[in-house]
Amino acid sequence: MLFDAIEIGGIDLKNRVVMSPMCMYNAAHDAKATHFHMEHYASRAAGGVGLVMLEATAVCADGRISDRDLGLWNDVQMISLSHIVERIHSYDCKVGIQLAHAGRKSEAATTPFAPSALRFSENYRMPKEMRIQDIVQIKQQFLDACKRAESIGFDVIEIHAAHGYLLHEFLSPFSNKREDDYGGSFANRARFLLEIVKELRTFYTGALFVRLSAVEYQDVVCGLEESIALARLLKDLGVDLIDVSSGGNSPKLPSQIFSGYQIEYAKAIKESAHMKTAAVGMIDSYELAEKTLTQGAADLIFLGRELLRNPYWVANNAYQYEKKNFMLKNYTRAY
Repeated sequence: MLFDAIEIGGIDLKNRVVMSPMCMYNAAHDAKATHFHMEHYASRAAGGVGLVMLEATAVCADGRISDRDLGLWNDVQMISLSHIVERIHSYDCKVGIQLAHAGRKSEAATTPFAPSALRFSENYRMPKEMRIQDIVQIKQQFLDACKRAESIGFDVIEIHAAHGYLLHEFLSPFSNKREDDYGGSFANRARFLLEIVKELRTFYTGALFVRLSAVEYQDVVCGLEESIALARLLKDLGVDLIDVSSGGNSPKLPSQIFSGYQIEYAKAIKESAHMKTAAVGMIDSYELAEKTLTQGAADLIFLGRELLRNPYWVANNAYQYEKKNFMLKNYTRAY
């Protein structure tokens, strides 16, 4: 199934392999893409992936993880990104962009924003608790960035609501201690993300993904059941796929990290929310990727490290797959 085509959100992907969004910390100081990004992403498109997802791209200057992250908060930044989109399309490959705000994990902001005045760790700055007008402003920045991405020609837009960045911080009771309409209950903690998606869908009709951290590794957690409930709400608002990851909202790591350790979460959301999912996280072999699809755990495979190591991972494995099929057909015919 890995090399089968699939339609998601009105776009046709030639296979199920996606280059996962990974920060490269190589943007110019004005957050524009550079020649590095052109070659970095184009090489994976040439290598045969069905979809290239650009790295977390900030919707405002203070929303960058670092001062070398990509941004899409002004029209000048659109120019270099448009060249990348054109180049990727030339390889019969779709291209998406992950829109993000780093929240309290921003190292670029002098005073980061967060739902509550809680540091990520002692190595990070104390964030400022967001006022309602701050929430409204950042919501608009997400919408403006989406409009720019759509006009550039991106096939997919992904909203980053995982890994301890701003939208995830609102979702989690570990980082959200607010007592207003954006804190407390699950419905309140989900409000910010849901409002962004709802308003985005009033003008954007293209493929829409959301990345979620399905579980956290804390005593006070945003658990899998809440993530399933959130996925259902996102589906109702027109989200086409949940990109399923985990953790990131505290320095604490899972007790075990192994090949495909997050696949079970993609499977749970796919089965319980009845929507398409992507599996990501140490999927380090063709066999594991194929098994994930054939067992119905996910619809897409997001590869990170494997594509960093080998831009032609898809082409190499497709060759081996076709070679085996050729030998099997000829063996059957001969005997």
